[in-house]
Amino acid sequence: MSVRHGASGSRTSELVTPRRENSAPGDDHVIVLFGATGDLARRELIPGLFHLAKAGLLPPRYRIIGSARSTRTDDEFRQLAKDAVAEFGLAEPTGEAWDEFASSLSYGAATPTDSQPLLDAVAAAEKALGGHPRRLFHLAVPPAAFTPTIGMLADTGLARNARIIVEKPFGTDLASARALNDTIHATFDESQVFRIDHFLGKESVDNILALRFANGLFEPIWNRDHISHVQIDVPETIGIEGRAAFFEQTGAFRDMIVTHLFQVLGFVAMEPPTSLAANQLRDETTKVFEAMPPLDPTRVVRGQYRGYRDEPGVDAGSQTETFIAARVEVDNWRWSGVPFYLRTGKSLGQKRQAITLGFTEPPLRMFALDAATPNNQLVIDFDDPGWIAAHFLAKEPGATMRLGGATMTFRYADSFCTRHALAGYERLILDAMLGDQSLFTRADGIERLWEVSAPLLDDPPPVEPYSPGSWGPDSTDRLISPHHWYLPDNP
Repeated sequence: MSVRHGASGSRTSELVTPRRENSAPGDDHVIVLFGATGDLARRELIPGLFHLAKAGLLPPRYRIIGSARSTRTDDEFRQLAKDAVAEFGLAEPTGEAWDEFASSLSYGAATPTDSQPLLDAVAAAEKALGGHPRRLFHLAVPPAAFTPTIGMLADTGLARNARIIVEKPFGTDLASARALNDTIHATFDESQVFRIDHFLGKESVDNILALRFANGLFEPIWNRDHISHVQIDVPETIGIEGRAAFFEQTGAFRDMIVTHLFQVLGFVAMEPPTSLAANQLRDETTKVFEAMPPLDPTRVVRGQYRGYRDEPGVDAGSQTETFIAARVEVDNWRWSGVPFYLRTGKSLGQKRQAITLGFTEPPLRMFALDAATPNNQLVIDFDDPGWIAAHFLAKEPGATMRLGGATMTFRYADSFCTRHALAGYERLILDAMLGDQSLFTRADGIERLWEVSAPLLDDPPPVEPYSPGSWGPDSTDRLISPHHWYLPDNP
């Protein structure tokens, strides 16, 4: 059964968010991409900026400067950008739209000892625009480069009239997160800082707000009286893809749980904000983090897929987890006693991004049921374009009272025009230019999450082996008992 929007089943949607209508920033901008020759810039940032330009969502006048340690000419960077858009972008880099975008591109190398090429590139871009354009810096660089890059921005004066986008990870523990925030705040006010988590830029994650707070059908039952447990699942089928140096230092918990799944949990569990403005929205997610007791390592399963230690660059005795499942509590009036189960890992049986809310069973069970039949569940798939499905029981046709599982589904792709929909990074880069921090992590919030994580980081359980293509270690089922892991096929 499929539920569609409106009488005709489709409607043109023009990039509307619940906080504001998306529009091009009014200020002229000089955008500097640090790490412009890296994988993130090639796969996401450069194609995303071109998509924004083609959709008319960049400022009327802008310049984009690529920066890295290597020396390149402007034309070489334009060619890199063209190749990136051709391989990873939604539109071909051809025609007038591409020519106009390419003309905005330039390059300025910067190293710890010589930032003059970048300074010259910024000066030339600002002269071409005239006036006083706003500067936006995107730090798509390894964490070790954060401090020297921010120091360079302070020492050269580039930080004036600027905003800064900081990529994950936001530290590796509480001490490093505090040190990073201190470094940032020595140069930038918190209002200028945009800690980016591309999960929060997804339309389907933002739709959690609409689902809860725009519909009287759901908000009254979004609490401990009606919900028995919540599951947030982000399994991946890929391995570490040659990133041993990164993954050995990070692991699945730091890479995915702290940065992504905890943030999604904040959206699911938050109290209704007084408005959808940035301060009010982030206040409520931070309150969720404050209500989370420290993690109990005995309620965490760490796994490592067989063959991980054979990956190039991985230590033969590595205890790094490639899989993590954790039981998390939110100790407040709305959620007390309701477990939140978070699961993610590499080389698993399916690639999904899903939230499952399990509803309490009726007090009196009058029907014989197959325990494996999904029912009493609301599932939110937050992979793009995403869908929402309600699983319930219905009588099967026939003379006997036999029940079967039924599903009502809303699909973004079926119900709205998604031609101009924005990917997570595109949406968040646009928000940063507009100064909207609603979907970005706040300093106190990220520090609280590392504080909650400290017991696990200090005393992690040993990793348990699992086979590639499976669902992780067998003990994962014991973690969620008496509930069951649920991961839907496409409805």
